[in-house]
Amino acid sequence: MNDLRGKTIFITGSSRGIGREIALRCARDGANLVITGKTSDPHPKLPGTIHSVAAEVEQAGGKALAIQLDVRDEQAIQAAVEQTVNTFGGIDVLVNNASAINLTPTLDTPARKLDLMWDVNMRATYLASQACIPHLKKSANPHILTLSPPLNMDAKWFAPHLAYTISKYGMSLCTLGMAREFAARDSADKGIAVNCLWPRTTIATAAIQFNFPEAVLRASRKPAIMADAAHEILTRDSSACSGNFFIDEEVLREAGVEDFGPYAMAAGTPLFGDLFLD
Repeated sequence: MNDLRGKTIFITGSSRGIGREIALRCARDGANLVITGKTSDPHPKLPGTIHSVAAEVEQAGGKALAIQLDVRDEQAIQAAVEQTVNTFGGIDVLVNNASAINLTPTLDTPARKLDLMWDVNMRATYLASQACIPHLKKSANPHILTLSPPLNMDAKWFAPHLAYTISKYGMSLCTLGMAREFAARDSADKGIAVNCLWPRTTIATAAIQFNFPEAVLRASRKPAIMADAAHEILTRDSSACSGNFFIDEEVLREAGVEDFGPYAMAAGTPLFGDLFLD
């Protein structure tokens, strides 16, 4: 499959950043995009709302459904999935993009921050997948793509920000288990492709802007690299592409990309490697 025309793609946290960029890349194929997020009205500090991204999707050639969604709310997730199926007839792809970040050590991480990261990261990934899987099973080429890292168990990735690492690895463990649980059983069952995608470098998003020095933002790549890598994965045969912990640059190199210069925020600036990658 070369494109996503007519496919219905449900993306959590898609009012800005990587989620928005993935939506726009899929929209250029003529896909149906479900834009979800908490931001329905303009935010004083952050650009984009679910409605502004939905308008961009339509302009790019796709169809859009904007749903205000707090991924911590189980019933709201179920309702959003039902609304999606009622609008577009099914679901072909789930992108678990919504994420919360707080890079603090153990003694500086209050329970409310711990709960937020666990709920938005692991729990929402689990619940959104759970809600979408019955519909994904009916798709000709179903995919779940979760934006979380490879499971690197070196203690250096836990010690500085234990709660965040556990929550992100929880997302990755969902992929590890679900890829096996929903693998193809026989030639008549295509199974569901369940994979992770993580960037080689930091990506210029609000998470980087507010949690790292400005120099790191300049040393980052644009969200487009993640969108292009996601598109490459989501157009693969689901029966032969599951249980992978993909890195954006490696995916695109395999697809034939040689020049990564256009993805850089500042040409010539040495790139800043992302967390969890040695």
